[in-house]
Amino acid sequence: MGTIAVKRVYEPPAEGDGVRILVDRLWPRGLSKERAKVDLWLKDIAPSPDLRRRYCQPRGGWAPDKWDEFKQAYFAELEEKQELVSEILKHASSSCVTLLFAAKSEGLNNAVALKEYLEGRGGAGQEEGG
Repeated sequence: MGTIAVKRVYEPPAEGDGVRILVDRLWPRGLSKERAKVDLWLKDIAPSPDLRRRYCQPRGGWAPDKWDEFKQAYFAELEEKQELVSEILKHASSSCVTLLFAAKSEGLNNAVALKEYLEGRGGAGQEEGG
């Protein structure tokens, strides 16, 4: 079984990234598709716009005091997206998967929450960054 890693999409791709999956709803600003080296863009696995509005701070980033509440609501949304969850887990069963995100915060973002959810579903081992 491979690992599930989390990495900012703006960081250069690395050999050990495996399958690079962008998990943001919007394409990252100022980043070309060639430079991003994204293998798969699963924008529908990102938190809904409503969830983002409720838990995102006005200047961007997730509100630290609402992080656990956000994760609970996001995990509930993920229960309705099992086809996409299965697609990631399928890749993780045979190789490394790197969940890519654009947020500035490396600790509080939807990719980190998604990784936690996937590992609870029998996903691969833990690895941060690349």
